[in-house]
Amino acid sequence: MIARIWSGESLLWLLLLPLSWLYGLVSGVIRLCYRLGLKRAWRAPVPVVVVGNLTAGGNGKTPVVIWLVEKLTQRGVRVGVVSRGYGGKAARYPLLLNAQTSTAEAGDEPVLIFQRTGVPVAVSPKRSEAVQALLAEHAVQLVITDDGLQHYALARDKEIVVIDGVRRFGNGWWLPAGPMRERESRLRSVDAVIVNGGEAKTGEIPMQLAPGLAVNLLTGERRDVTQLSSLVAMAGIGHPPRFFATLQNQGATLEKCVPLADHQALTSEKVASLLAPGQTLIMTEKDAVKCRAFAKADWWYLPVDAELSGEKPEQLLKELIALVK
Repeated sequence: MIARIWSGESLLWLLLLPLSWLYGLVSGVIRLCYRLGLKRAWRAPVPVVVVGNLTAGGNGKTPVVIWLVEKLTQRGVRVGVVSRGYGGKAARYPLLLNAQTSTAEAGDEPVLIFQRTGVPVAVSPKRSEAVQALLAEHAVQLVITDDGLQHYALARDKEIVVIDGVRRFGNGWWLPAGPMRERESRLRSVDAVIVNGGEAKTGEIPMQLAPGLAVNLLTGERRDVTQLSSLVAMAGIGHPPRFFATLQNQGATLEKCVPLADHQALTSEKVASLLAPGQTLIMTEKDAVKCRAFAKADWWYLPVDAELSGEKPEQLLKELIALVK
């Protein structure tokens, strides 16, 4: 229903307009207060790069963070990542992740980033505290914040926005009548716009999510998805249909698709109940980090990597490295 409202297919968005005007007013006043100096943003002693979005829901932001971390690390930059830690609840903040940190403590996306990249990751509702925790323990040269475009309490040196190229901005209205956290005009003030799928417009960086081989949660074995039979697909991400379409485009035959809420907590009983005898489960990597502790032999996940095309990605990396130098 929400997808139909935000896309404009349902006229119910008209009933939500008063709340959207209030949302837009409050968010605009907050940003204006920081611009006028009425509120002061904390500035880190190292460059801070925000990877965020203008809309609610999944846009491919975390794969972009991983791409940036890997490319900058390959070029000799010591990178750290901070996050709000949505879906997690730690005993205390800021929380520095380690090999034992669970998704229940830190949230699924920070754990995924930590496991994929191995760089220092810290979470806190106050991102400035997460940055300070990183710097106290690691010789980080540049900090990437996963989400937080609208978190103006943390000063930033570069802003990168990720857009779902298929859905774009829906009906264009603020939450809850539409998907917007800020209006499209905000793009004029950011440093780079990355478009995940669809068709990139002039000045935007095209991106595709490239799937790899399916990975078994228990053994680490890798197989092409076409070698897996009786598949049930599970996705607890911002836009589950994208994952299901990716599997089908890879030649997988899906017996059932199970969309879950983004950041939804998972238990062994809940996940196992999705399968009938003889069926095989395949999930996103973001779900897999929540399921490893109780994984079964017939559970697999499909990792994806961001692939950015054109000349602009290399120019963006050069600009980020110049911040460090």
